Amino acid sequence: MSTRNRVIDAAMKLAGRRDFGDVSLSDIAFEADLSLADLRDLFPSKGAIVGGFSRRIDRQVLEDFSAKNSHDPARDRLYEVLRKRLEALEPHRDALESIARWAARDPLTSAALNRETVNSMRFMLEAADIDCDGPVGSLKLQGLAMAWGRVLDAWFQDGFSFALETLDREIARGERYVEHVEDFARITRPFADMANRLFEWGGGRRRHADDDHPHSHA
Repeated sequence: MSTRNRVIDAAMKLAGRRDFGDVSLSDIAFEADLSLADLRDLFPSKGAIVGGFSRRIDRQVLEDFSAKNSHDPARDRLYEVLRKRLEALEPHRDALESIARWAARDPLTSAALNRETVNSMRFMLEAADIDCDGPVGSLKLQGLAMAWGRVLDAWFQDGFSFALETLDREIARGERYVEHVEDFARITRPFADMANRLFEWGGGRRRHADDDHPHSHA
């Protein structure tokens, strides 16, 4: 096992035993049988360790799942990849609930972990062969990150089966939302293109005017 994984395992073990807010970096270093200096070389904060855990789960899911040749509907592909992600998290439920309570008390930590979740959801959508590029893709990512948070809340409160029911509802809701956003983007795209052309044309005219009057601002 790599030293990084030892640190991640130590942090998750401690989070499962008590409130993660009460777990110090020194506690994690001791649990991992490392010096604090060695821990600092690997991770700058507890949030970074949690991020490392999230990326490890991403890798596990991505190695086990690919929808590239699947003919299932997009929502079914996404449900399957996120179900696998929840299954991978199941052994760490108590630790993740402790971490979630800790993050909720600190807006900066919460924002940092949200960015980590958005990045995870980017790869989950890619695994499900669902496009997540461009402005609409950004909305998909943030919306899916928020939906995933509600799935985890359901998991913490009522267990795995209820979390899957919540996941199914959240994907259905997100599908309707994305359809509206994509419709809006298609409707407004010609106007946005026209505005860009007008802006470029106006900018060109101003540059030519400045070239004709080089001393106008002197």
